[in-house]
Amino acid sequence: MAGGAPAPEVLCLGESMAVFVPSESGPAHRVRTWNRTIGGAESNVACHLAGLGVSSAWVSAVGADSFGRALLDEIAASGVDVTATYVDPGRPTGVYFKESGTTGSPVRYYRAGSAASGMGPGLLAELDLRGVRLIHLSGITPALSPSCADLVRAVLTAPREGRLVSFDVNWRPALWPGRDGALLAELAALADIVLVGDDEAEAVWGTGDVGRLRALLPQPSTVVVKHGERGATLLEHGRDAVFEPALRVRVVEPVGAGDAFAAGFLAATLRGATPRFRLRQGHLQAASTLLTQDDVGLPLPPGVVGELLEADESGWAAAELTDRGVRRRAQPDEHRRRVKRET
Repeated sequence: MAGGAPAPEVLCLGESMAVFVPSESGPAHRVRTWNRTIGGAESNVACHLAGLGVSSAWVSAVGADSFGRALLDEIAASGVDVTATYVDPGRPTGVYFKESGTTGSPVRYYRAGSAASGMGPGLLAELDLRGVRLIHLSGITPALSPSCADLVRAVLTAPREGRLVSFDVNWRPALWPGRDGALLAELAALADIVLVGDDEAEAVWGTGDVGRLRALLPQPSTVVVKHGERGATLLEHGRDAVFEPALRVRVVEPVGAGDAFAAGFLAATLRGATPRFRLRQGHLQAASTLLTQDDVGLPLPPGVVGELLEADESGWAAAELTDRGVRRRAQPDEHRRRVKRET
């Protein structure tokens, strides 16, 4: 996007905000010190992709304020091209606060009238898409404003010119008060790659069942249905469905894991990996975020990634990631052999 710079392989388009997380334990109303970081579905994906060696750009709008400058600086520091992001002199950067917890994190958003909500379809004409292989969107953007919805629709209906468009449903009920998910269903049907949790699919399509969901969403060439801690199923035209169990992880904080999964899956897809490797790469990238309180965790050591990608089914099932590395659990047959030896 910058003059003379190589074109990114992936362009991620959507809002990011300043994020405040508690620096001490206890209920939020008693927390006196908060750490400021950044977060947003599409910029998270862009940062993960950059960490995986895939050149990426993040396109959005931020306010001409300290939070907007922080977003640009920190996302760029992750190796992401931010030169096409607009600094809006009249609208603020959005902010949200979250608590930390392994079973869910209450999140409070302050984004009404944000700079990103002012984006519209005219933005598409300003982008240099030469060399871009994939544009990544999420269902958060069309909920921000009618003009943002028009922008997402414009991207999804524009001539592909050889590139793919991925759409992570990212159903957020708080963004759709009094509205159903019909718009998300409409937009997802226009994408080439759709990522959705089975719980999100239940809200948007009325079912989280893989077979029924595919019947309701036949147009995209690729649909990934995530089943939480159980794993994920890949559905592609001309191929049998592939399910890959999730990797066991000592969860520190779950927010951002979906974005990480999307980045891992998309990176492996662009590299032409097999279906199983693509799902495993998604699980491994999600694990890197589950091990931290940040929306984008530190990359896993290459040796760990390589070992687990190549592991057979029993080796994958026996692995558990902790903040200290990979821990192996005995499989049932192995456990029985150990008990027999010990007795």
